[in-house]
Amino acid sequence: MSEELFDLERYDYNLPDELIAQEPAEPRDSCKLMVINRRTKSIEHKIFKDIGDYLEPGDLLVLNNTKVIPARLYGRKETGAHVEVLLLEKDGSEKRWKALVKPGGKIKTGNKLYFKNNLSCSVVEHLDDGSRILEFQEPQFYSKLEQIGEIPLPPYIKKELDDPNKYQTEYAKFDGAVAAPTAGLHFTKELMDELKVRGIKFAEITLHVGLDTFRPVKEQDIRNHQIHEEYFNVSKDVLHEIARTKAQGKRVIAVGTTVVRTLESISRNPNKLVDKTSLYIYPPFEFKIVDALITNFHLPKSSLLFLVSAFSDYKFIMDAYEIAKEKEYRFFSFGDAMFII
Repeated sequence: MSEELFDLERYDYNLPDELIAQEPAEPRDSCKLMVINRRTKSIEHKIFKDIGDYLEPGDLLVLNNTKVIPARLYGRKETGAHVEVLLLEKDGSEKRWKALVKPGGKIKTGNKLYFKNNLSCSVVEHLDDGSRILEFQEPQFYSKLEQIGEIPLPPYIKKELDDPNKYQTEYAKFDGAVAAPTAGLHFTKELMDELKVRGIKFAEITLHVGLDTFRPVKEQDIRNHQIHEEYFNVSKDVLHEIARTKAQGKRVIAVGTTVVRTLESISRNPNKLVDKTSLYIYPPFEFKIVDALITNFHLPKSSLLFLVSAFSDYKFIMDAYEIAKEKEYRFFSFGDAMFII
C-alpha cells in the first residue's frame, strides 16, 4: 500500500457549487445512479429506480432506520442573550444530552437556557472538545422538541426545506440522529415493495448518525484522524439473516456508509450487538460482511470518501468522481447515488 494513500490531499477535488444538491429529487428514486463494477472496472449511468436490474433474488439490503431529531434549538440565557443549541447525542438518559452551543465562549457550566413552550435546561458540564452536557427538566421532552426544534440540515444546504420529512428516509423509526443516513433517501415505498416482490430481502439496523459525518478531517496523515463514537443496535435476527444470506452465496448490500460501519463493527465483535462504534475505515481495510454498497457522492477530504476508496479502489473512485462532475451528477446529502458492486 502506497504511503501516498494516507495523504489527506489525495482525497481532495474541486466541485462547482451548482453541483451541490439543495433539495432531493422528486420522486426520490428518479435521481441518477452510477453503477461501479469493481471487478470489470466499468461504470454505467442509470436511474435509481432501475437498481433492481443489479440485484438478485436472495440478496439482502441492510437499511439504517435511525430518525433525525429536530436537534437545533433557539433560546435565551437568564440574561436574555440569544443562544443556539445543537443536540448531538444522549448522555445516558433521555433528558441529558451532549450538545454544541453558540456563542460557545459565553455559555458556562451552571447557566440555565430557556426555550419556547417552557422547555429549559441546565449546563452541567463543559467537555474538552468544546461541547457541553445539558440536562433538561421537562418530562415531555421529546414532544416539546418536536414542537419547537428544527431539523439540522448540513451547512452546505442553503435552501430551506418546505417539508422536513424530505430529510428522513421512508423507513425512519428510532429517534436519535442529527444527520440522515442519506443513501436511504433514494428509496420510495413503491420501489421497496417492487424489490420485495422480486425476491430481494430487507433488514434494518440502527446507527444514530452524529455530527462527525460533517466534520472535516484536518490531519494531513489520515491515519491520525479519530472518529467520534456513534450508538448502534443490531438484532440477533438480523445477524442470523446475514449469516443465511452468506451461506446461500448471496450478497449483503449496505445502504449507506453508516450500515457499513455498523456491520463491520459487529463482524469484529459479534457479542456486542448494542454498543457504540468508532470504527474508522480507510485504505487498506478487510471487509468481512459487506459485499456491495449503495452510497452518495461525498465531500472532499472526508472520512466517508476514505471509506468508499477502501471498499473499491482509490484511483477508480476518484476517476468516477471526475466522471460524475462531467456528467453533472448532484453531490452530497440530497444528491445522486452510487452503487459499488
